[in-house]
Amino acid sequence: MEGYNIPEKINRLIEDKPYEINEIGMSGSTILVFDDMVLKIEKYRKENDESVDMMRWLEGKIPAPKVLCYESDGEHQYLLMTKIRGEMSCSDYYHEHTDELIAILAEALKSLWKVDISDCPGIRDLDADLKEAKRRLDNNLVDMENSEPTTFGEDGEFSSPEELYQWLADNRPEYEPVLSHGDFCLPNIFIENGKLSGFIDVGDTGIGDKWKDIALCYRSLKHNFDGTYTGKVYPDFNPDKLFEALGIEPDWDKIHYFILLDEMF
Repeated sequence: MEGYNIPEKINRLIEDKPYEINEIGMSGSTILVFDDMVLKIEKYRKENDESVDMMRWLEGKIPAPKVLCYESDGEHQYLLMTKIRGEMSCSDYYHEHTDELIAILAEALKSLWKVDISDCPGIRDLDADLKEAKRRLDNNLVDMENSEPTTFGEDGEFSSPEELYQWLADNRPEYEPVLSHGDFCLPNIFIENGKLSGFIDVGDTGIGDKWKDIALCYRSLKHNFDGTYTGKVYPDFNPDKLFEALGIEPDWDKIHYFILLDEMF
């Protein structure tokens, strides 16, 4: 692929196989999708090594991509992994079959909560998230343009990322640790034959707060159906059905907190 020095080990595995470039998402990575594999190319970051270690720990615990090869050329990192079958939960079909979608998403969340985290190597609790948020703040990496319209600006809750970060640090909610996906949004949840087929983008998976995934799932549902992401409004859809499927009462304070925390990323 032009512009990248793909390591020989990976070249031998992908050979001359056809691929498509996946442009869905906001990860900043280059993602090549083959028939049975995915190659993710990112700029070198030490944290990526930890993400790959986490992926290897997840094998056999949840349906997620398996690491086939992981290499670096000093400038970029190359992760070749198995491809999760099925379709994204934000597909056209599931926009029209919302009861099926909600049930599958609820089961996906519950499957994460069932995993024994006693020896989990990944820690994505609030200490870790706020530390990373501060790093992003100090390096001017917070993207205010892609935030919720109610977060920043004249009509927003906060005048700046600095003010938001301070609020987050001062208003930490009670911690409910589970195995957290870290970015539980509809494009990261795959479905096949009416059942969860797997999770993708699991590099930030680890021990985190239960309500982080719930909050991001709720926001993703809301914006997939209110026209924010698709341009099409589904007026009869109610994202609150997620809580009925989970069998829990919504904790709106925590949902609000974790949606605001995600604005730093």
